[in-house]
Amino acid sequence: MAKGKDVRVRVILECNSCVRNEINKKLRGISRYITQKNRHNTPSRLELRKFCPYCYKHTIHGEIKK
Repeated sequence: MAKGKDVRVRVILECNSCVRNEINKKLRGISRYITQKNRHNTPSRLELRKFCPYCYKHTIHGEIKK
């Protein structure tokens, strides 16, 4: 049985404010989360509000390419 394209895929979410601030400040780190999404229900890029331990606040985390 061949494996086709799965409906649920694993995605990586990255903090948007850490990525923008890395140019101005010394790189402390970038917050990343791993989650799953349904490819049929959410074809666009996923954005969730998650806690960033480097910014010390809740920020928007957007989906990145693997």
